[in-house]
Amino acid sequence: MDTAIRLTQMTAASGCAAKLGPGTLSDILKGLPNGSDPNLLVGFDTNDDACVYRITDKIAAIHTVDFFTPIVDDPFWFGQIAAANALSDVYAMGGRPAVAMNLLCVPCSLPQEVIRRILEGGHQKAVEAGCVIAGGHTIQDHEPKYGLCVTGYVHPDRVLRNVGAQPGDALILTKPIGTGVLTAAAKGDLVTPEQYERLLHSMATLNAAAAERITACPHIHACTDVTGFGLLGHSDEMARGSGVTVRLYSRRIPLLPGALKLAESGILPAGAYRNMAYVRPRLSVADTVPQALADLIADPQTSGGLLVALPVEEAGALARDLRACCPESAVIGTVLPKQDYSVEIV
Repeated sequence: MDTAIRLTQMTAASGCAAKLGPGTLSDILKGLPNGSDPNLLVGFDTNDDACVYRITDKIAAIHTVDFFTPIVDDPFWFGQIAAANALSDVYAMGGRPAVAMNLLCVPCSLPQEVIRRILEGGHQKAVEAGCVIAGGHTIQDHEPKYGLCVTGYVHPDRVLRNVGAQPGDALILTKPIGTGVLTAAAKGDLVTPEQYERLLHSMATLNAAAAERITACPHIHACTDVTGFGLLGHSDEMARGSGVTVRLYSRRIPLLPGALKLAESGILPAGAYRNMAYVRPRLSVADTVPQALADLIADPQTSGGLLVALPVEEAGALARDLRACCPESAVIGTVLPKQDYSVEIV
């Protein structure tokens, strides 16, 4: 974990925790013009993971962009994680990433070898995804930032969206949560080497294998990746966009090692408080749910897993299939008819 240059010490917030809060973003976007085009299959109306534009009757392009400040100190790992996070949006829409462009912001003081290692990490992850990095754009900035602008492809009839969940559906999550808490603790050297290694591998793991199994399932009603708004915020988006209520079973949600203990000690990134404050008016939490566990459900995730809604009778088979590539995949909730709240934690 020790490096000569600690990238995370050069930033005020790390990874997806540096994103604007959902409430602030919603206020900014409210009333902005939304272009009309019959070929625009998915825009920003429901805060989906990417936009989708139909090119032919059999091909639609998925366009997305994602970049953030260092989530870890090692530049190579940072590059891998940032790339995996950006590529995830394409997988969440049911597509295959094809070509990407680097987005890089660096301080003048950052050594060239460190910058090169960031780009090498991103390149390696793109190669693993079968995606070509064809160039990019760089600017000088007081904080380092890296990510990708990605284009992928999907059949127009097979686009997955973060809306469409139906009462009676089950919810599956493919990765454990807790990256925000653990990376905040890592800044203060409060995680063990084993916990840190587990954190790195979770964030750098592509959602490609999970997406392959999910898209092979015939009745996926909704899908999204869990990132900066946390499991809570993305569940809220799915519930409101689908006109349903999402019930999360708190003790079934997989957690990264050490995350719960750190949350119990009060270590939470600011993004968790923003996420909780935004959803709170539409949230019901059972008295039996520990506060630290509720906090983790709001924890902003970087390169998190996929959250999937599908018929309950098909959920068990998909969960078992997913565990071959994502061992901690779990059925974590259910979808109810619309209540007075959008998310219920029990």
